[in-house]
Amino acid sequence: MEILHVSAECYPVAKVGGLGDVVGALPKYQQELGHIAKVVLPAYRNKFFDTHEFDVVHQSGMWLGHQWYHFNVLKERHNSLEFDLYLVDIPGLLDTPGVYGYPNDTERFLAFQIAILDWINEWHHQPAVMHCHDHHTALIPFLLSYSYKYNRLSQIPSVLTIHNAQYQGQFGWDKLYLLPGFDLWKAGLLDWGGCINPLAAGIKCAWRVTTVSPGYMEELYQNANGLESLISSERAKTSGIINGIDTIVWDPATDPRISNNYTPELIPEGKEVNKQDLCERFGLDSSLPLISFIGRLVGDKGADLLPEIIGRSLHELPGEVNFLVLGSGDPHIEWMLQETRNYASYGFNLHIGYDEALSHLIYAGSDFLLMPSRVEPCGLNQLYALRYGTIPVVRSTGGLKDTVTDFGDAGGVGIRFIQPSVWDACSSVKRAIELYKDKRRLRDVQLSGMHLDHSWNASAQQYIDLYQSMRI
Repeated sequence: MEILHVSAECYPVAKVGGLGDVVGALPKYQQELGHIAKVVLPAYRNKFFDTHEFDVVHQSGMWLGHQWYHFNVLKERHNSLEFDLYLVDIPGLLDTPGVYGYPNDTERFLAFQIAILDWINEWHHQPAVMHCHDHHTALIPFLLSYSYKYNRLSQIPSVLTIHNAQYQGQFGWDKLYLLPGFDLWKAGLLDWGGCINPLAAGIKCAWRVTTVSPGYMEELYQNANGLESLISSERAKTSGIINGIDTIVWDPATDPRISNNYTPELIPEGKEVNKQDLCERFGLDSSLPLISFIGRLVGDKGADLLPEIIGRSLHELPGEVNFLVLGSGDPHIEWMLQETRNYASYGFNLHIGYDEALSHLIYAGSDFLLMPSRVEPCGLNQLYALRYGTIPVVRSTGGLKDTVTDFGDAGGVGIRFIQPSVWDACSSVKRAIELYKDKRRLRDVQLSGMHLDHSWNASAQQYIDLYQSMRI
């Protein structure tokens, strides 16, 4: 089976969040199952583009409304990701250093999708399935089915995976002219809330719709940023498949980014070396429990709660706990965290920005990982933490609820709380400190987490089974 993944992100080519990790790992595991998995994404002008070699496999041009663009499809020459990687190069649109945040993002990702379909339209064969990820690629199922230009592609099965339904890519009907010609009687398939909504169109038109955890799928029926009734009406073709992690990249026994490698058998000593290096780097006391946060500093992640959680915990538990934050996002949240650090005389430090190597060291050196998320479709951070023997402290929502059981229950591997509130999170911080003091139980919980299998093996097979169920 030949699977074509279409995405805006793919680690290590371009990553903003968990989407990049998923698209960078899932195809590798599908390859191991004996299938041909390919990934296509924009040719951003970033470090990966500058340091790898590519072959031009297709050249053409296309209309985007009234504007003509030349485009190239580039194939990474040395198969460095263990699957075929293709980049769509559209000078003037996709040749940006960043992934998102440009005034013409609508035009950029429309052009990206049109170029891909133009390219596939020239193939002598067809992929067995097109797997689209999030709203940046969600118009592909509609165009496959209803654009005159791609009539010969209309029988290619399509899957849309919703990584986060809060972002839908809406734009006004005044930009309808940018789309390739289609039967205007089908224009209602594009509409949701009085505008063109790519995610809604993808949900309506894809053959199957998945989310990145069963728990998040259930939540979307009740809370999907306005798409609740649509997702409920399409329930028959929806399913939740939990994300996995790349256990080769994320392995404390071999990870080159951490100070000291360790296995479950060597967890106390192994983690201690990493913790000492991490605390020395950030001026923290390595004898105290270290609770860290890694992620985007936005409301969905509960990051706006962090300054008060940290401040209150340090005030109520002086000299009993350390906090460390790695992330970037909302400038106001960044400012609040910096002010919290300025006023805290001990026990807290932060690094504003994205640092992949530092994140590995934090997973290895921390005792607990705090995730007070309001929305968490799957969450990968808690899976990385478990792999490194770091105990996740999570709000019970979405994929966090699916993957983290409370240590108070049999076989529990983490600490869960219910409300996205400062009070509930601080209560869990106190539970974490009490667990830290009980070294024997702490080690048992750590070992239980490290022995869980969160690799992509099972999930990759679930996707294969889903694809095969659509074959015609």
